[in-house]
This record gives sequence, structure tokens and C-alpha cells, in this order.
Amino acid sequence: MFCIIVKTQLKPDQREYFLEAMLPNAAASVRDEPGCHVFDVLEDQQDPNLFYLYEIYRDESALAEHKQTAHYKACREVVNPLIEHQSVIRAGVLAINQK
Repeated sequence: MFCIIVKTQLKPDQREYFLEAMLPNAAASVRDEPGCHVFDVLEDQQDPNLFYLYEIYRDESALAEHKQTAHYKACREVVNPLIEHQSVIRAGVLAINQK
């Protein structure tokens, strides 16, 4: 399995617009994409404009397929102008420990 962790710093006062687009995208990704196993949206406890996306896919091709979906494209159209800067960590998944 393959994971990305996306760190997203928003421009000031863009939090609500970001969440209005990102939360439905995350839900649709897990619900509608067989290759997307996890898509969590995390908020920083000290900075209201800092978010982390934790996504696990079957493999890198499933992530590429994710980027072709209508919900991804619609989300990116909204969120791209809201972003101050963004970075991505790519990692292999060794274990998923769920309760």
C-alpha cells in the first residue's frame, strides 16, 4: 500500500472554504474509489489555517486514478487558490493498526 501525507497551509481566513470543498472530496474518495482505503482530514491544534491530509491507497496507480475523478478535480478547483503553500510526503505503508 501507498500513503501520502499532505501538509496544507492556507491563506488567512480561508478555512471554511477549504473545508467545504475538502470534506466532501475526502468522503467521496473513500466511498467511491476502490483503491482509496483512508482519506483523513486533520487540523492543526494551534494554527486554524494548517491542515494535514492522510491518505492511503492500494498503490501509486490508485492515487493517479484518484486525481482523475470528478470530485478531486472539483475540489482542487476550489482549494488551489486558497493555498499559501503545500508539501507532500510519500511513503510505503508497513502496517495499519485499527481498533
